[in-house]
Amino acid sequence: MNASGLHISRTGNAMIHLFFILLSIVIIAPFLLIVSVSLTDEKALVEFGYSFVPAKFSTIAYEFILQSPGALLRAYGNTIFITAIGSVLSLLLTSMVAYAISRRDYGLRVPLTVYVFFTMLFSGGLVPFYILMTQYLHLKDSLWAIILPSLLSPFYVLIMKGFMGKIPHELIESAKVDGASEWRIFFRMILPLSTPALATLGLFIAFNYWNEWFNALLFIDNDKLVPLQLLLVRIMNTLDFLRNNSAYIQGLGLDMSQLPNESMRMALVILVAGPMMFIFPFFQKYFVQGMTVGSLKG
Repeated sequence: MNASGLHISRTGNAMIHLFFILLSIVIIAPFLLIVSVSLTDEKALVEFGYSFVPAKFSTIAYEFILQSPGALLRAYGNTIFITAIGSVLSLLLTSMVAYAISRRDYGLRVPLTVYVFFTMLFSGGLVPFYILMTQYLHLKDSLWAIILPSLLSPFYVLIMKGFMGKIPHELIESAKVDGASEWRIFFRMILPLSTPALATLGLFIAFNYWNEWFNALLFIDNDKLVPLQLLLVRIMNTLDFLRNNSAYIQGLGLDMSQLPNESMRMALVILVAGPMMFIFPFFQKYFVQGMTVGSLKG
C-alpha cells in the first residue's frame, strides 16, 4: 500500500473511531445525568435545574427509598425469580421449536414455520387474553401470569432457526449413525454449538422479563407479589399524585417541601435498572457474535 492509501486508511479509521466515541458519549451522558440528579438536593434542583455535577450533593432520595426496604427487597426477589425462571424456560422452548423447524428432514418444517410467522401478524386482543389468564388458567395473583405470556416469541424462534439452520446437517447424521437419540443430539450437540445465539436471545429475554410491568398491572393485586417495575410505576404515580395535590396535602399539615420528588425518581431508576447494566458486559462477547451470525434465514 502506498503512502496516499495508508493516509486515507488512517483517516477513515480515525473518523470511525471519532463517530463511535461521540455515539458512546451520547449514550452514556443521559445515564450520568440521572446519577447526578439522584444525588442532588431537591432545593438545588428547583433553583439550578439539572446538571452533570450536583449543585448540592445529597443522598436524601436514597434514604427516603431505603427507609422501608422490605417492599423494595421483596420486589427485587419477585423480579429475579421471574427473570431467571422465565429466561431459562423461554430459551429452552425457543431452541426446541427452532431446532424442529430448522431440520431439513422434518416433514412439517414449512407449515410449522408459516404458523410461527403467522402469529407475528395477529393477536387475540387484550380482553380474550385477560379472560384466558384469569378464568381458564386461574393465574390471577400468580407470578406465572407474568412468566407464561412471554415464554415463546415467534421473532426469537425465527432468529434461532436461522442460527441452527447453519449447523451442518452432516453432524446430526453422524451422531445418529453412532446411536445418539434426538434428545441427546439436541442437548449435547446442538445447544453447545448455539451458545452465541442463546446468549444473545437470553439477554433480550432477560431484559424483557426484568422490565415487564404491564402484565403485572393486569394480574397482580397482592402486594407481596409485586415485581420491581410495577413497584416503580406505583411509586411514580404516588409522587405525581402528591405533586398535583400539594396544596391539599399541605392543608392537612404535611410538609411537601421535605419530599425529594425529582431526585427520588432518578434514584428509583438507578435502583431498578442498575443490576441489568452490570450484567450486560459479561454477555457482550456472545452478544456481538450472536448478532453477526444469528441472522434470519429462510
